Amino acid sequence: MATDPKASVARSDLGEALREAAAHAAARIEGRVLVFVGGGDETAPKLRAAAGFASAEEARGLADDLAAPVADVLGGGDPAPRTDDGSALWVLPLAWEDRRHGALAVVTAEPVDAPGGQLLEGVAREVALRLDHADARARLARGPADPEEDKSDELLKLSEALFNQDIQLLQNNERLGKVEKLKNDFIEKMSRELRTPLNSIIESIISVLAGENERLSDGAKQSLRTALDDGSCFLRTLQNILDLWRIKQNELPAEFQEVNFREVVDEAIFSVQDVLGDKPVVIEKQLSEPLPKVRTDLAKVNQILFLLLENAVKFTLEGRVRISVEVAAGQLCCSIQDEGIGICPDDRQFIFDEFFQVDEFASSGYRGAGLGLALVRDLVGLLGGELEVSSEVGRGSTFTFRVPVEVLG
Repeated sequence: MATDPKASVARSDLGEALREAAAHAAARIEGRVLVFVGGGDETAPKLRAAAGFASAEEARGLADDLAAPVADVLGGGDPAPRTDDGSALWVLPLAWEDRRHGALAVVTAEPVDAPGGQLLEGVAREVALRLDHADARARLARGPADPEEDKSDELLKLSEALFNQDIQLLQNNERLGKVEKLKNDFIEKMSRELRTPLNSIIESIISVLAGENERLSDGAKQSLRTALDDGSCFLRTLQNILDLWRIKQNELPAEFQEVNFREVVDEAIFSVQDVLGDKPVVIEKQLSEPLPKVRTDLAKVNQILFLLLENAVKFTLEGRVRISVEVAAGQLCCSIQDEGIGICPDDRQFIFDEFFQVDEFASSGYRGAGLGLALVRDLVGLLGGELEVSSEVGRGSTFTFRVPVEVLG
């Protein structure tokens, strides 16, 4: 039997849409997502897409375990979130009007919050529409099931349904495009409207401190220095937000050039002096010799090292911070070891999340928005590297990043 090329393309497009929907949901809620299709009177639901799994075998294993709750929801059961075996499970029907085409199953470590629930419901509606659209096209291609039925009337109804669904899909895509444009416009506006005046304020404070130092009282000088520190901190936070956004939008490509990492270390130590202040903390360098020049992205490795060093200095009240560097086997390996407050095991899995604070109350004395380590993670990943952390509460932490480089000698 000959294969209809249009039908093959349609199935391919549908499969891609299901995979994209699963990946989007898994990324936003940080969980595992399964898309089941089928489950009518004659067909059992089958796994068609999955995201958030280490392997296909793991996805199929969980799909087998969820057969009962998926069948329950498709049979009209309650789609409300439930807790099972220590993790949160949510199964939503993929229904359009009165037609159920499958189910969306989501498993997370913690219960999904209200915004996450709205996101999943939106994904389920979008997938249901696409499945209903594909089903309508298939029925239109087959023609009326009853030979005695008025073919023209049945085809007209199916054509109208397809037309309405085409309009709905176009409207959904248009809305998504508008939302994406609004996000981009907001980021660009924030960059322009906040950074420019903030830089001007910082420059004005520096000018006053440098040019009118003798006229100012000690209290005024201290107030200006505090304002300068706060402004500089806010500017770095704003820049971190913008960089995180650009990485997620694939708008921060790697740019490789010759790098003397010895100079990068010295620059990072100099840049972190404002954070260090007058704390009794000593920064030590331990560079493996010979340390050759390498080809990598200078701006990004500089930013990675500064953010890790800033984090180490911030959480070390006294003691040492050691920077260890070596180049071996085509990799640049750098470790930042501190003698700070450390990280408890329960918090270690969350420290690279955006805006995460180890302890909101204990951390109130440590300036920062919880973006530095998240940006380090993304920058290291952008360079194709790896990031590791080891820590002991009360004894300090060690962050190590490895990125592939071209050794220049």
